[in-house]
Amino acid sequence: MTAVVSTPSRAEPIDLVRPDHRGNRERSRWLSIPLRFSVPLLLVTAWWIGSATGAISPEVLPGPPKVWTAFAELYQTGQLVDFALASFQRVAAGVLLGVAAGLVFGVLSGLSALGEELIDATMQINRAIPFLALVPLFISWFGIDEQFKVLLIATATVAPMYAYTYLGVRNVDRKMLEAARSFGLRGPRLVFGAILPSALPAVLMALRICLSISITGLIAAEQVGTREGIGYLVSLAQEYNRTDYMVLCVVLYAVLGLLFDAAVRVLERFSMPWRAGVAAR
Repeated sequence: MTAVVSTPSRAEPIDLVRPDHRGNRERSRWLSIPLRFSVPLLLVTAWWIGSATGAISPEVLPGPPKVWTAFAELYQTGQLVDFALASFQRVAAGVLLGVAAGLVFGVLSGLSALGEELIDATMQINRAIPFLALVPLFISWFGIDEQFKVLLIATATVAPMYAYTYLGVRNVDRKMLEAARSFGLRGPRLVFGAILPSALPAVLMALRICLSISITGLIAAEQVGTREGIGYLVSLAQEYNRTDYMVLCVVLYAVLGLLFDAAVRVLERFSMPWRAGVAAR
């Protein structure tokens, strides 16, 4: 009996299909920037229409033209620039002090079990206590001068920086650390060359939160013993019942927050150029 061996038929040619793009497509800035400001502009437009039609009482919320007039008055007298600079200097000094302390404590606590045992409990206590509750105590300790204001802002910002830095350091890949040590990195070189760059996303997120919290600390600090600053302008507006000045101060705080956020975004773009290739979007 002869065995019959069947040969496979020739496969049909398959048309190759170009795969869909799986990476991140660069969004056009000409589209991203208008979209980013579209909702705030809609809110301002609704505010303007409401005040112009009388739906919003000017005694409750002055319209944008009145707020702009208040802005022009303060700018012409030079007070607006002086007050804005005074507030910015307080925020800068307080954030610098609080961020530096939180960064150091977070690295020490994240790297060392001894550091965590010595630092973490105290920082958790500081995080649990509302910093606004410390205002009377700080006044009794430091008076009502600039030292009180800077230290209050620093106290408000140290806890977020510590928590996020600690989390970022603890999440650093151990294999990466072993590889860095094998190349001779030790001590400060290991921290600044391997650990902090790996924890940088968490650190920059902490910086963004610290800057937003610093505005709340600034408002509380400038309500006491201040002759310059946006908070002092709020006190004057409240004393003389100038709601247009009050709304102007709110707008200034919002602009300050936007500037802080934009500064952190620029810092992220230049300090983490690799993130665009590995981020989820």
